[in-house]
Amino acid sequence: MITSAQLPFPQSRLLEVAPQLRALQSQGTIHRVRTQVGDEAWLVTGYAEVRLLLDDDRLGRAHPNPDTAARAGDSAMFGGPFGSFDTEDVDHARMRALLQPHFSPKHLRTLAPRVQALTTKLLDELAQHGPPADLHAELAVPLPILVICELLGVPYADRDQFHQWTQDVANVCDRARSERGLAELFGYGMTLVEHKRAHPDDDLISRLCATEGVSDVEAAMLSMALLFAGHESTVVQIGYGALLLLANPDQWRALLDNPALVGDAVEELLRAPVRGGGGGLARYARTDFEINGVTIHAGDLVLLDTSAANHDSAVFPDPDRVDIARRKGAHVTFGYGARYCIGAALARIELKTVLAQLISRFPSMYLAVDPATLTVRGDVFTGGLVELPVSW
Repeated sequence: MITSAQLPFPQSRLLEVAPQLRALQSQGTIHRVRTQVGDEAWLVTGYAEVRLLLDDDRLGRAHPNPDTAARAGDSAMFGGPFGSFDTEDVDHARMRALLQPHFSPKHLRTLAPRVQALTTKLLDELAQHGPPADLHAELAVPLPILVICELLGVPYADRDQFHQWTQDVANVCDRARSERGLAELFGYGMTLVEHKRAHPDDDLISRLCATEGVSDVEAAMLSMALLFAGHESTVVQIGYGALLLLANPDQWRALLDNPALVGDAVEELLRAPVRGGGGGLARYARTDFEINGVTIHAGDLVLLDTSAANHDSAVFPDPDRVDIARRKGAHVTFGYGARYCIGAALARIELKTVLAQLISRFPSMYLAVDPATLTVRGDVFTGGLVELPVSW
């Protein structure tokens, strides 16, 4: 059924799907909507359809007329077209070929002990700090930044500056700010590349610089894309994961009683968060096609709502319930197919490490506030908690 609705949908409760989005899901899987900036788009909410379209070459990030294309928001990187329409597939394949070796199982196994050590250090500091504390500021934010700094070879001392730039890039309300943040981040990447060419080290940026045929511009673009993606999304995932366990004490206790469930717990906590009031990954139709009786025209903006897909009751029974022993269905939080998130394995390592250590070291931890009073950022594409007050 085709409907018309205005994004974002009001979300009355942080941990529950927005009522208007749930109503749309009950009517069908593809909906006509108007985006936050007033442009028309197709919102895809069904699991089967989202998964299909995530790996469908009839959709892409680029648009033949980017200046006039519909936009999902004002973020320079996520709000509208990105990349070259004529070379998008070739460019994407080259990017993955260059980066995949740095995220191989062998390389990540060597990084895992550092993730363990960094997590231990942060939790040592949390214990010394004592309750109450903001778990967002003390753990969810610093750990992914520390990890991505080590992986890329980015100075940790620069964390406040580049974190601000990445927040600016993701801003969905102020396009000029987002574009400035992108320019600043790229300029920072160029400075790092220049330094690494002169003083190479055992890090990803240095190895990119040493790769034949990789220019300074390409090395900087790839490095800064990883700097953004490698910490912003994981900050959000750690915050939501901890919140969902703390808001469901039976699940916290289940993991405490059976630490072997940590792998299943990570997958459920990747699936279960509710990502605001509708929206999703912006894609553009490269040709006319039909899906579920709906005709998508070339150039149309299509929003793939992975959060809604992860709460599709046809795939996930009782989808709003957090169940760390859930084994039915595979979430699409990291995408699917050719564009599957290249850093997914690293994110899983961080989440498993955080959950295992946090629960074993702070078994009595609890939320210090009513979850209904917590605030989610609505000004950035990645969303995420503003704070997570806890005690123990």
